[in-house]
Amino acid sequence: MSDVPLLSLELPGIPKLKSGKVREVFDLGDRLLFVATDRISAFDCIMPNGIPQKGEVLTQISHFWFDRTESWLPNHRLARAGDALPPELKPFEAQLKGRSMIVCKAAPLPIECVVRGYLAGSGWKEYRSHGTVCGIRLPAGLKESDALPEPIFTPATKAETGHDENIPFEKAAELTGADLAAQARDLSLKLYSFARDYARSRGIIIADTKFEFGVFEGRLVLIDEVLTPDSSRFWPADQYVPGRSQPSYDKQYVRDYLETLTWSKTPPAPALPPEVVARTQAKYLEAFARLTGRPL
Repeated sequence: MSDVPLLSLELPGIPKLKSGKVREVFDLGDRLLFVATDRISAFDCIMPNGIPQKGEVLTQISHFWFDRTESWLPNHRLARAGDALPPELKPFEAQLKGRSMIVCKAAPLPIECVVRGYLAGSGWKEYRSHGTVCGIRLPAGLKESDALPEPIFTPATKAETGHDENIPFEKAAELTGADLAAQARDLSLKLYSFARDYARSRGIIIADTKFEFGVFEGRLVLIDEVLTPDSSRFWPADQYVPGRSQPSYDKQYVRDYLETLTWSKTPPAPALPPEVVARTQAKYLEAFARLTGRPL
């Protein structure tokens, strides 16, 4: 197990297109290379130290779900987890191993496709005030963390910085076109339901998640990471108790620690102490092992 997190990456001779909160994106000509680093962010700030193996967990969980859904939901992946790297990437195999994915150059939709199956986070706050989640009316009397009567699709705009903004489906249809918005909604709900049922059998509740779709060669494909602890709210099923917030397999220890500080939640972010890093790493690794049935 590596104890040294990968925080940044340069591949001499391979142009870098983008460096996001977690991912580095490189141009391979007719394809893209996605590399998940071990960076971790909270309150929209990237921490100066990362979580070892986090990028591997995100990449391998995405491979896991792509393997199980590509027969009915096309995705952007061009190489599987065990495939050999192309010759131009061989010199960088040590840095890329387990955390890279070669994908097609799809044109991303300008929306995040969010599916909510449980009442949590900003949805719970809105429900308490208005009885709605993203403007969708829900039955009265629901408690925090309750399962919704059925999953709901709540699209959002994409924000390069700060938070995404929830939008009604009609606005999503204006941004993408009605046909693509309807396809993205229907596939998102189908994928969430499939993953929710599988994860529950492995002891994990997927409370909500966000997907991204793009268009490649005229068809809609699933892109980016999928159903990971970074893009989803994972709860341990054996600790689930409606009526309160739930423990989760993500940045919980990081956020909890940061809330004890007098930090203003603006850059520069404080370094995470070793015990917070170790506990967060353990949660990511546990999520992978529970879902897949094997250790990373």
